Amino acid sequence: MTHFDQQYQQILRNIMKNGFEDKNERTGHVCKSLPGQTMQFDLAEEFPLLTLRKIPLKLFVAEQIWFLTGEKKLDFLQKFTRIWDDFSEDDNTIASAYGFRWRKHFGRDQIGMLLSLLEKDPTSRHGVVLMWDPSDDGLGGKAKKNVPCPYTFTVQIIGGRLCLHLIIRSNDMMLGNPHDVAGFALLAYIFAEKLGVPVGLLTVSISNAHIYDIHFKQAEEIISREILDGTIKFECPQNAFTRAESGDTELVQEIFQQLKEQYKPQESLGRMKIVL
Repeated sequence: MTHFDQQYQQILRNIMKNGFEDKNERTGHVCKSLPGQTMQFDLAEEFPLLTLRKIPLKLFVAEQIWFLTGEKKLDFLQKFTRIWDDFSEDDNTIASAYGFRWRKHFGRDQIGMLLSLLEKDPTSRHGVVLMWDPSDDGLGGKAKKNVPCPYTFTVQIIGGRLCLHLIIRSNDMMLGNPHDVAGFALLAYIFAEKLGVPVGLLTVSISNAHIYDIHFKQAEEIISREILDGTIKFECPQNAFTRAESGDTELVQEIFQQLKEQYKPQESLGRMKIVL
């Protein structure tokens, strides 16, 4: 029985039963939403993958590797998925690409500096990485095709283990959440391997956890399903961080294959439309 399935199913149940129902002005869709939801996983015990329904493994793996390259051009990611294409500019870039903001946008390489900091001072509490640009994102600023949903995370070594705390301002629980949890879990494993420390806790804090009206039926189906045993163990490939930086496509395949061999999801819910 996976802790991810348990926590995920409980949040969906709470949203469907107790969520505030409002029409979202931007999308025109009715949402059921709850504020301040939190999930937490011990990555030493399991890799948090949703098994209550099937999710595409290679998508989140390739995305995290793309982030670590620091690129905003989509060429690397498009070898594996076209999920970001709807948000691309005419030059095939993503203006607010997470990896670009991590590594180049603010005039510093946040990821390189984070790892250097924790190598020198494992007790530091200054390991904060931002994707949100307060000079340009939100608050009535310039309209964009995309602004970051996961907008910051911290990395600390606590009790000798690497812990990552991700904060998401807005999370589509049916499509975005399983993808985000798995992706940032993978990032924590990659950082831990680079620093030579064991993985610890992944904490995911969600400011607005919501389900769109077009997914209510599928949410009820997930809530009704029995949680089965599907614990997945993950061993991060050696030199994964350096390989990711260089855009190593074989790394994507290695990670995907390791997860695929253990992944036994329940029946698919069919194709669910993304609300843009």
